[in-house]
Amino acid sequence: MSGTSTDVIVVGGGVIGLTTAVVLAESGHRVGLWTRDPVARTTSAVAGALVWPYRIEPAREVGAWLAESLRHYVRLARTPDRTGVRIVPGLMADTPLTGLGSWASRVPELREARADELPDGVAQGLRAAVPLIDMPVYLRYLKARLRAAGGTVERRSVTGFAEPAAESSVVVDCTGLGARELAGDASLYPVRGQVVIVENPGIDEWFVAAVPGSSETTYLMPQPYGVLLGGTASDHSWDLSPDPAEAAAIVARCARIRPELAGARVLEHRVGLRPARPRVRLEAEAVPLPGGGRVVHNYGHGGAGVTVAWGCAEAAARLALAS
Repeated sequence: MSGTSTDVIVVGGGVIGLTTAVVLAESGHRVGLWTRDPVARTTSAVAGALVWPYRIEPAREVGAWLAESLRHYVRLARTPDRTGVRIVPGLMADTPLTGLGSWASRVPELREARADELPDGVAQGLRAAVPLIDMPVYLRYLKARLRAAGGTVERRSVTGFAEPAAESSVVVDCTGLGARELAGDASLYPVRGQVVIVENPGIDEWFVAAVPGSSETTYLMPQPYGVLLGGTASDHSWDLSPDPAEAAAIVARCARIRPELAGARVLEHRVGLRPARPRVRLEAEAVPLPGGGRVVHNYGHGGAGVTVAWGCAEAAARLALAS
């Protein structure tokens, strides 16, 4: 590739950028990751991180990305203490088995829930055992894996892709919402998500009820650090401040599913902004940068960045390395 010290620079230190950088580095290429924020403070660190598609298009491509990602996560779940990835059973409410896509055949224990397995007020649902990820641990694992493969990680902000292109002939844009300015993408917008972390009163299964188009969701995910309760999905909101009223409503919704949560001690409030657009942008720019550098975009994964990270990373790597 280029005669510079780096073959590819990946811009963006969330789960999409880290995974893409790992795939490239483990393919034998010299990779630099530039991240504006510390990895532990990216939007990915706030994610509930249940591997299941949510607010992401297009469905056909998502299915293939998800199936490939599942393959990786199942393997990573063999060493949960090191990776933060566990296979956990749970219930996806108000979701029929039909229409999920071919990826569903890879999901262990996926079946229609029996009536006696449904909480009050839930008419139908699916039982499944899927990867549930402790994101702070997982992001540290990816960062260490990247460095073990010879990749570098730098705290650097950029105002345009010409900056990394001056140091590498290929730039992969994994900047999430940052691409709104960097790539001039006005179709990209935030979907604000707020969650509450509480002490675990003995819950060992996840639950999700997400109504398409609603600004409110109900989910609870047992993590090693507590139970993550959610959530919200507020389109076009840039507010990163926790809302006490929303937090109380989240706990109340989750307590209707698991009453023991009503008195659980609150440990933390978190807010993150999902990078949404009509469809994921995963493509190479047709026009080279000044000097001949190429840009590959990999952003706009909405609420499913973790879910499709490995599949998208491998597709982005193929584009980045294409002659």
